[in-house]
Amino acid sequence: MQTTTLGRGGPVVSRAGLGLMGMSGIYGEADDQESLATIRAAADAGITLFDTGDFYGMGHNELLLRDALRRGIPRESVFIQVKFGGQRDPSGAFIGQDTSPAAVKNALAYTLTRLGTDHVDLYQPARLDPQVPIEETVGAIAEMVKAGYVRHIGLSEMGADTIRRAHAVHPITALQIEYSLMSRSIEAEILPAVRELGIAVTAYGILSRGLLSSGTARLSAGDPRRRFPRFQDQNHARNLELLAALEATAEQHDSTAAQLAIAWVASRGEDIIPLIGTKRRDRLAEALRALDLTLSDDDLAAIEAAVPADATAGERYEAAQMAGLDSER
Repeated sequence: MQTTTLGRGGPVVSRAGLGLMGMSGIYGEADDQESLATIRAAADAGITLFDTGDFYGMGHNELLLRDALRRGIPRESVFIQVKFGGQRDPSGAFIGQDTSPAAVKNALAYTLTRLGTDHVDLYQPARLDPQVPIEETVGAIAEMVKAGYVRHIGLSEMGADTIRRAHAVHPITALQIEYSLMSRSIEAEILPAVRELGIAVTAYGILSRGLLSSGTARLSAGDPRRRFPRFQDQNHARNLELLAALEATAEQHDSTAAQLAIAWVASRGEDIIPLIGTKRRDRLAEALRALDLTLSDDDLAAIEAAVPADATAGERYEAAQMAGLDSER
């Protein structure tokens, strides 16, 4: 596993990270034992960056990672980044954001307990709280950095202006944001801004929630992706055509469409770290093979011709969720 630095002069982490969200029932049922085996396989493969959130399964995800660490993964060998701020009710419905200073410290206290550790390596608000200036949120995390409970500060789905304001309060190490062949809006303003400031990008949704792998033609009745515009009716049909074009290109490289999609994200720069979101060892192994692909300029052009930047049909979230994304304003 190759390594890179998380931000200019930041900590050394693996060239790819493991996203744990799907292990807590977000996209269908997950098996805890297989999830634990997948985390172990990722660590054995050299992955050091693990991404979780306190609202993934209302704490289940953090407890799962704790159990994996207790089964023989040394805490000092991994870099744990945690998202916070998403509020959920007992039914699991999302009911808003809270990144006020008091909420920051309260959420962190519970996260440290669930993870069974005395610090998190990177702490980041999952979304911009419209009721709380970003300066107050980052200021509160900075206090936790000074106290030793947090090592680095990150952001998630923030726009260029918000990133600059946050960075003025305390250095921001990484921005977590969706980035894939089907989601390239960050290239206009956000990517230039973070590169100017020396901030890394941890890219999630690199397979566009399955559209760039299986196409997820048969989603279960309760799968939340059914609500997303890209998976509905004519949008889905058009996006499956893009997948077919990418699959045709992949055949010429003796690879899968998913591997090409992951390799493309990795090719965008050493400062962009793909987060492999999976709950199964076989999917992890397939994804990691993407990091061994060597793509020429012609290869990258062919990939982008198969899935052009503006060809994806439908927004990545429903209208209400899109309106809440500072990164899309």
